[in-house]
Amino acid sequence: MKLKQKDNSYFITLKKDFEGSIVNLVFVKQAFDFAFEMTYGEGFHRIKRSGGQVDRTPLEIFQNTFQGKLAEMVLYENLKRHPIEVEEPDFSIHGKGIWDEADLKANGKFICVKSAAFFSNLLLLETKDWNSEGKYIPNQDISKTAVYDFFVLVRMKPDIKNILKAVFETKENLWQEIQKSIWLYDIPGCGSINTIRYVIENKFVIPKNALLNGKTKMDAENYYIQAAALHHLEDLYANLK
Repeated sequence: MKLKQKDNSYFITLKKDFEGSIVNLVFVKQAFDFAFEMTYGEGFHRIKRSGGQVDRTPLEIFQNTFQGKLAEMVLYENLKRHPIEVEEPDFSIHGKGIWDEADLKANGKFICVKSAAFFSNLLLLETKDWNSEGKYIPNQDISKTAVYDFFVLVRMKPDIKNILKAVFETKENLWQEIQKSIWLYDIPGCGSINTIRYVIENKFVIPKNALLNGKTKMDAENYYIQAAALHHLEDLYANLK
């Protein structure tokens, strides 16, 4: 189902309540160390999102990287418990022009993990990153696997942006704030490559500069799937076994 549109505003029509499970503190520390090194150390992340116009600050890049890596880790743990053969998340520190082929690989299948804050109800994909066949353009351009078999939304609580609003950006200060919280996650659902192709073909798009729920301005144009429209996670487990 598409979002409700009124002028330049788009509104959620299918919501899914957050059902939090506790994240292992070991995972939190691993994601923290990785995100700090990728942001303030030897790593590299794009300042702008694909198709975006706003320059991300180092703190925003750190927040996004931390949340994204933590999402990979909790999905990895869930797949192992089912039990599904899955490769560990990649913690190698990459410079400019180098990135993972996929967020996770399980039984020969490639998984794209999309993270969001606990109150989010959308799986978002920046349109400039995907062609009409649902192939990931940056991978295609450098001869990596361009087709992800599955897409999974993972939500995190608390909202990393809120707890690091006014922190002096030393490693000690950032970690002190992060470890104060009990971190929770949920996995609202998943989609297959066929789901993504349907979304692209039928133009499930939020334009750049549009307002989400009448207040959040979109920095880049995105394809979307509402959280409550995603397939149940059991479908992912069944297809990976």
